[in-house]
Parts: sequence; C-alpha cells; structure tokens
Amino acid sequence: MKNIFLNILLLIFLSGCFQSTAMVGPTVTLVSTGNFSQALGTFVTSKAVEEETGLQPHELIVQKVEEQQIKNKDKKINKELSVMLENNIREKQLLILLENNINKTREIINSY
Repeated sequence: MKNIFLNILLLIFLSGCFQSTAMVGPTVTLVSTGNFSQALGTFVTSKAVEEETGLQPHELIVQKVEEQQIKNKDKKINKELSVMLENNIREKQLLILLENNINKTREIINSY
C-alpha cells in the first residue's frame, strides 16, 4: 500500500500535474531540516517573486542567465565587428598611401 501511494505521488510530481510548485521547495526544506522559519521564508519569497514577475524563481533565474548570455554574445560580435572595421580602415589608408606614392613615382618618371 505504501509503495502504491509513493508511486502515485511520484507520478503526480513528475507528470507536471502538481499545481503548487511554490510549496515544494519549502516543504522539502521543512521536512529535511525541520526549520519552519526557513521554510516559511522560502515560501514567502517564492510567492513574492511569482506575484511580481509572473515567473517561478527558477524560471526567473534561467531567464536572467539567458539574457546575460545574449548580451555577452552581442558584446563579442560587436567587438569582432569593430576590429574588422579598424583593420579595413587601416587597409584602405595603406592603399591610399600606396596609390599616392605610385602616382608620384609615375609623375617623376614621366617628367624625364
């Protein structure tokens, strides 16, 4: 009987049908540590985050991490583009200098 109850309980948790996920963390904390104030604090914090953002705390953390990764990728791309642009400008300047020198040399040769 105990095994059947445990299996049904696990099935509810693992199938995503468990509605109050904000209480899972504090319940585990309460059962494992016996610290009621810590469990209550965790529950209140989770509820406050959920009401403020509409996301569970772990979802909010995942979203912030993904945003930071996107920002880091953007910074890396912008840095690579600026390096490419600087190199292109240097090459253009070199080509202009070279072309000016060739033209000056032609003028000198043609003047003789």
